[in-house]
Amino acid sequence: MVYFEKDSVYQSAREWVLAAGEIIRSTIDDPREVDTKKNANDLVTEMDRKVEAYFAEKIRTTYPDHLILSEEGFGDQVDDLKGTVWIIDPIDGTMNFVHQKRTFAISLAIFHQGIGEIGFIYDVMADIIYEVKKGEGAYKNGQKLAPLTDKKNLSESILMLNHLWCTPNDQVNHLKLGELVRTVRGARSYGSAALEFAYLSEGIVDAYISFHLQPWDYAAGVILYEEVGGQIVQATGEPLTYLKQEPTVAGHPNIVNQIIEDYIELK
Repeated sequence: MVYFEKDSVYQSAREWVLAAGEIIRSTIDDPREVDTKKNANDLVTEMDRKVEAYFAEKIRTTYPDHLILSEEGFGDQVDDLKGTVWIIDPIDGTMNFVHQKRTFAISLAIFHQGIGEIGFIYDVMADIIYEVKKGEGAYKNGQKLAPLTDKKNLSESILMLNHLWCTPNDQVNHLKLGELVRTVRGARSYGSAALEFAYLSEGIVDAYISFHLQPWDYAAGVILYEEVGGQIVQATGEPLTYLKQEPTVAGHPNIVNQIIEDYIELK
């Protein structure tokens, strides 16, 4: 069995997240090397790779029996969540990073024997860190986040939609989603899934839909949000696997099932 000393791993991870944030901040105005991946809007920079390499080196040196599931090629082949698995997005919101130099985050989650134990979402430019140890509360810059309120109506909710929901190749009924947008109080998109889960956890928005999230986009956010009582499932209603791209619905438990049953129609 892989040894897992939760407090020690937590402290190491927190130190590395903050240090990686300083690396990014100190060079935010430097010229960028910007490449594309799957399409012209799927951006990656030399900083994404540099930060991921930094985490990979730290983890493999300190915890050689741990595995890494990550976005930019420095991870391992991860087929299950046995043992200890670090799930990392070095810059979540790369388009924001490139174009706006803000509203992006480092997202880091640590799973042990299939359970999300530790999560960090670090809004680098705002210097705001969201952090969680399962069962010990979720925090924003040291202030404990309050549990979600007992009741929430869909008509009084603010919904976040990943901007890619409207692409023509989605296997989803867009008319139904349009009805949902007209039903809720307002709709938002921030361009960083990690920060969107952080905002859910603060209770300043109430639901989130994306059909394109990878495990590194949502893993830390799920641990954070579940700690305050939020619910996150696949758009089919099934549990997340954390191993592949999955259409995701997150929100206050009062409204998640309503959104899936009334407004999500996968083709």
